[in-house]
Amino acid sequence: MRYLTLLFLAMLCSGTTLAQLATPDESGIAYGHMHLNVSSIDQHLPIWTEHFGGEEIAIGPLRAVKFPNMIVMFAEQTPTMGSRETVMDHFGFKVRNIQRFIDKWEAAGFEMGRVFTGAEGQINAYVTLPDGVYVELQEDQGLREEFTGYHVHYFTSQYEELLDWYVEIFGLEIRPRGTIATTTNVPGSNLSFGNSNSPRAPTLGTAIDHVGFEITNLEDFCRSLAERGIEFEVPYREIEALGLAVAFFTDPSGVRIELTEGLDAF
Repeated sequence: MRYLTLLFLAMLCSGTTLAQLATPDESGIAYGHMHLNVSSIDQHLPIWTEHFGGEEIAIGPLRAVKFPNMIVMFAEQTPTMGSRETVMDHFGFKVRNIQRFIDKWEAAGFEMGRVFTGAEGQINAYVTLPDGVYVELQEDQGLREEFTGYHVHYFTSQYEELLDWYVEIFGLEIRPRGTIATTTNVPGSNLSFGNSNSPRAPTLGTAIDHVGFEITNLEDFCRSLAERGIEFEVPYREIEALGLAVAFFTDPSGVRIELTEGLDAF
């Protein structure tokens, strides 16, 4: 019995066991996933599991990596451009020990980007993965896990209007993140919006193809969006083989959005 108790406690403390999506808010919304276009999934998977501590999973035919608060999915197709050329500039993680990450990253022969003090007064760093996937890390020594999904960063000259659109569509509130005033939160992620002095491309077909949100009662949510004028590229549909429901549309800046229901079961 004592062995079983210790085993159960060990499982509770395991980063991969705890890797799950956040609990939805009162509106039934939570951060779901990032979907990447990559030239080689076999090249990407070891990076996400060995350096970011993710857990490889399968979602039907899709290969993915699971983290606390988010899932990273892959489509094997060469992206048209890296994420830094698009409105969806990067997404980010919190990490318990950023120097440990840097040491391991550089020992593997990867190049570190800028290391700096970020908007919340913590050590931050950027890395660029193959195919131009741009990722930010922020240290948080109080984390229970080694890594957890943390934020998504949009860049466009219309960033304030885009923030207002997300707040209205998803029923959110503007809440600053450190010195960044133009941000909002969904359970599992901060959504940050910054200015770009040069035009940014839409995301379809690029390194970060789309962002996903997990929705409770998705069919009703899609119906309410349609009543408010949202035009769906893929209307609400159920994929029985996966136990998922999905819908797709694009925000005013060209960032593709997938809504899911049932992703939290994986």
